[in-house]
Amino acid sequence: MTRTILDVHILQTVPPSNLNRDDTGTPKSAYYGGVRRARVSSQAWKRATRKAFNDLLPPEELGVRTKKVAEAVAERIVARDGSLQGVAVQLAAEILRAATGTKIEVPKRKEKRGEEATSSVAPESSYLMFLSRRQLDALAMLAIEGSGPNCEVKTLIDHLKVKENKAKARQAVDARHSVDIALFGRMVADSADLNVEAATQVAHAISVHKSDIESDYYTAVDDRSSDDESGAGMIGTIDFNSATLYRYAAVDIDELQRNLGLGLREGEAPSTPVEKAVGAFLEAFITSLPTGKINTFGNHTLPSVVIVKLRDRWPVSFVGAFEEPVLQGSGGGYLRESCRKLSSYVMDLEKKYGIETSPDHSWVFRVGDETKELAPLGTAVSLTSLVRDVSAAVAQRLASTGARA
Repeated sequence: MTRTILDVHILQTVPPSNLNRDDTGTPKSAYYGGVRRARVSSQAWKRATRKAFNDLLPPEELGVRTKKVAEAVAERIVARDGSLQGVAVQLAAEILRAATGTKIEVPKRKEKRGEEATSSVAPESSYLMFLSRRQLDALAMLAIEGSGPNCEVKTLIDHLKVKENKAKARQAVDARHSVDIALFGRMVADSADLNVEAATQVAHAISVHKSDIESDYYTAVDDRSSDDESGAGMIGTIDFNSATLYRYAAVDIDELQRNLGLGLREGEAPSTPVEKAVGAFLEAFITSLPTGKINTFGNHTLPSVVIVKLRDRWPVSFVGAFEEPVLQGSGGGYLRESCRKLSSYVMDLEKKYGIETSPDHSWVFRVGDETKELAPLGTAVSLTSLVRDVSAAVAQRLASTGARA
């Protein structure tokens, strides 16, 4: 069966920084090809991508991942009927229990503060729940409708004991998924049937070369110290590294469409939700950056190379090009040699496996003379035209294969 897979490959240089640290404060690393590499976890970059969505998509297209899900639903109940302020949290907790099968209760750590302290503390889920804003809105409406004319919690509890009513609550959290849920998936520990399979896979970013960890010894001066008071007000160290990173992500367009569903608005093409999601993901993933120690290092960089390929069989990472660590160029730096190795590897790999992509399904966005070796790998584009052309190609592919929910 023909598939629709989007591969995104990125080379990005990062100066001294600590983008993603472990429990000791040290930048994360990994061994690959027998040497230690700088590493940024996939979770860190997915988080950065999700945050970037806030500037690219309207709030109703996004989700909320929180333990304080009862508060989120309660806020929507009060927004619809301000007179329900006193019972909104209880109504929210009941509808969530019915919809997800999850315990929604005041955390034990807060119960220890005493009844008086916890009387105003909202119950929480025991784990992070990921719901779209539309799903939260739907739950709020069902809670209000099910609580009867007097908006009583007991009425809602009895209402939800009816099989059909409980099914409506569950359906409310299993439809109209947000873009970020559709892309990155969702796990509901107590109701596996509400899980959403992620349409996107994000690899751990690793340096294409050996990368050592260094330490910055710093001191801070007490502004009120007099001239005869020697020494620093504070002394410390911060670990950091610098690297040229290879980043990779794959999007299963067919899975994304199943998660999002077809276009719902009048006059909207069936592929429109997927087309918008792909465009937002591309721009967000390319331009986002984890913010670990960002105020300390100010390491704001953008990728030097972005290669995007639309495939019809399986996702393919090009990390194998860097299994043998890239050596420093004669003039310094790793980017030029990285591009040379990557270009040779991609052309050889695709030819041997018979998976070459046509020029209209392969795009190269690059910056600087160091990246010219990659020009033959696809159509030259800017960021704007990359987002536009890839989104259009995805829509065309879905139209040719027949859009399906």
